Amino acid sequence: MGCAISGLAETADLGEKSTRDAGRRGGGAHPSQNQIDMINESWKVIRDDIAKVGIIVFVRLFETHPECKDVFFLFRDVKDLERLRTSRELRAHGLRVMSFIEKSVARLDQLERLEALAEELGKSHYHYNAPPQYYSYVGAEFIRAVQPILKERWTAELEEAWKTMFQYVTRLMKKGYEDEDRENQAAASPKERGHKRNTAP
Repeated sequence: MGCAISGLAETADLGEKSTRDAGRRGGGAHPSQNQIDMINESWKVIRDDIAKVGIIVFVRLFETHPECKDVFFLFRDVKDLERLRTSRELRAHGLRVMSFIEKSVARLDQLERLEALAEELGKSHYHYNAPPQYYSYVGAEFIRAVQPILKERWTAELEEAWKTMFQYVTRLMKKGYEDEDRENQAAASPKERGHKRNTAP
């Protein structure tokens, strides 16, 4: 099961303004060059602890949004969240999410490649039954997890840069999910479409 939920719930509304290509593709505001530089510099420090960050993110995610566990077959019935800290499965999934974040950071100067990556991930989440509203949680937990790692390097400007990136990627993932949903609805019979609507989370 691979659900890489990404985004920020509390800052999801970006308003009507968007930048050049980002606006054209519906991705929301793209980080500025200064923000991209800050993200890249901070990632050099964060990547040394990505396994730990991945675990922290998902343990906190399940604490703050327990409904997200329903997406994960392996963790659905786990009551003792502390036990997850030593879970090999959660470590592996956390590393997959960190890998996606690393690829996103690397593509911040290559909009078309970043858009393709995020939209494809959104499409795959349609098949994991992970709806778009879940994407708006992991980014916030990621930011909380990396602040202690960056220590004095962490600033309000850096936080805003990471938020902007997660908002942008989350919008692209949502677009991919919705595109896949439309394609599958169009291909389904009327009976199947009704069943999908009635069973959607």
